[in-house]
Amino acid sequence: MDFIDETFIERVSPRLDKFKKVKPKLYNFRCPFCGDSHRSKKKARGYFYPVENNTNYKCHNCGISLSFNNFLKEVDPSLHKEFTIEKYKGGFTGKNFVTNTPDFEIKRPVFNEKVNLPKASTNNIANQYLLQRKLNPEKYYYASDFSKWVNEITYEPNLKSEPRIVIPLFYNKKLIGVQGRALTKSDVKYITVMFDKHSPKIYNYDNVDKEKPVYVLEGPFDASFIKNSIAMCGADLDLKSLNIHYPVYVYDNEPRNQEIHARMSKVIQQGYSIVIWPDTIKEKDVNDAVLAGHNVQEILSQNVYKDLEANLKFNFWKKK
Repeated sequence: MDFIDETFIERVSPRLDKFKKVKPKLYNFRCPFCGDSHRSKKKARGYFYPVENNTNYKCHNCGISLSFNNFLKEVDPSLHKEFTIEKYKGGFTGKNFVTNTPDFEIKRPVFNEKVNLPKASTNNIANQYLLQRKLNPEKYYYASDFSKWVNEITYEPNLKSEPRIVIPLFYNKKLIGVQGRALTKSDVKYITVMFDKHSPKIYNYDNVDKEKPVYVLEGPFDASFIKNSIAMCGADLDLKSLNIHYPVYVYDNEPRNQEIHARMSKVIQQGYSIVIWPDTIKEKDVNDAVLAGHNVQEILSQNVYKDLEANLKFNFWKKK
């Protein structure tokens, strides 16, 4: 049983009465084919269980035995279609998993300078959120159903239908992806979707002067406040290959965060310039510092360090 099978078992589980996980890779529920028992609603004799790298279904009441592939085909044809695509993409098409080559029906992105969505300013919640963060709602977009909009362009089956602020990612004047910021309670606050898998996950690349120092931040919102800056949207990029030869890295002001420690230490050891936040700043990131009334551009420019000096400042900063 592979990760794809387990993912789709979880997705079909709401349709299966009395569904439960008995132990790793073994699931039990009432059989959807025979109904299990009309006298007792508590009986559940249907099971998913692993067979080599795949999954089978067996009911110990009616005796039906199916591969998980055929089970989905009968129970949820729409989900089965997604399942076969994922298995096909993963290379699971051998003797233990037989299916026709799926019809992907994936729309290819049309690269241009437009985002086919309303501006964030047109939605009260999105507009209010951005204004509260001192961000310009006219620079961003709003998707009432982020999953539906994304899947009109590319294939991303695991997105939830939820409203998000949409941050466009352009590279060489082409829309190559977006980052969506959740507006309601969500498992993932930021989701980055690339329409062109070969392009770098980068924000504001087309607007920086690459002959000057370029501030490198993690998030687009923070980068929006800093002149000549980009955001890497969670990616680890080779900036030299993007003709950015003088990067100045800016990380969140969280001295107790071990993950940030590791990133900062790596940058310093590689010999790049880095901003070490001064003791006078208590806010955790650029946006919070702006909201607190600080001149963040000036603070960053006055606290750039490199090599031995960066190491010394970094060690003091960690003890704040």
